[in-house]
Amino acid sequence: MENNRRPESMARITTKALADSFIKEQVAALKAQVGDKKVLLALSGGVDSSVVAALLIKAIGKQLVCVHVNHGLLRKGEPEQVVEVFRNQMKANLVYVDAVDRFLGKLEGVADPEKKRKIIGAEFIRVFEEEARKLDGIEFLAQGTIYPDIIESKGVKAHHNVGGLPDDLKFELVEPLRFLYKDEVRVVGSALGLPDGMVYRQPFPGPGLGVRCLGAITRDRLEAVRESDAILREEFAKNGLEGKVWQYFTAVPDFKSVGVKDGARTFAFPVIIRAVNTKDAMTATIEEIPYKLLKHITERITTEVKGVNRVLYDLTPKPSGTIEWE
Repeated sequence: MENNRRPESMARITTKALADSFIKEQVAALKAQVGDKKVLLALSGGVDSSVVAALLIKAIGKQLVCVHVNHGLLRKGEPEQVVEVFRNQMKANLVYVDAVDRFLGKLEGVADPEKKRKIIGAEFIRVFEEEARKLDGIEFLAQGTIYPDIIESKGVKAHHNVGGLPDDLKFELVEPLRFLYKDEVRVVGSALGLPDGMVYRQPFPGPGLGVRCLGAITRDRLEAVRESDAILREEFAKNGLEGKVWQYFTAVPDFKSVGVKDGARTFAFPVIIRAVNTKDAMTATIEEIPYKLLKHITERITTEVKGVNRVLYDLTPKPSGTIEWE
């Protein structure tokens, strides 16, 4: 990049009026940069890539090709939301890739967290490269790089994995959010008309539920994580905790315990609930969830989620724990 410093004269984007002004400027800049060429974007459904997609759709429409790779490790309803918002509502040129079996096959039997992360990242690059090579006339690659990425990663948004594409795919980068902080990205996303559930969603690890299905990933435990996470998010939203708690999720470890259901003995998995607050993710405190709500969530998870007979609440702050389990 020619310039990695945020302009000192750039005002913080805190209002819709400022966001509208930024959008107008970026639409003009994107049209000037891209012209009549095509742009490729890996659209995960996360905040950054979604806002980049919406901004590019506004600027160049069908010249943008979005590739959404469903690796089977997304939260419940997220792949469907990407298709609904971008293909059906915004009329984007969206390529949907169902790579669930491919990813889970590569991850079979792999228990080490770092190995899992590397497999997920490397396989994403391969899938994205394959899709890129199927397309003609692509000259630009859009990325959801934001200002903290430049500061921390020297301009490469490594967790999107697009930095690993082969050199012969000589794409010119398009990074319209590169001088924005996360809170500014959210304001811009709202101004672009993206749904709040997408713009204000919680932080989500790059490997997705792959690091919340602890140990070697199996389909039954992966579904238990997905379903229990959906229940937790639904109940937090109903009870006013959605905007109060920084991050909350479930994890399912790779062991079973004895239980009882409908008068019969069970041997099933536990679900671990984690809910934390933090300012910088360097330290984190535990959210005190009302016991009545915890009891209700426990009843729902043990009743509605297949293969689960216990619910545990993680009371460990950071340090000594980390926010994620893996």
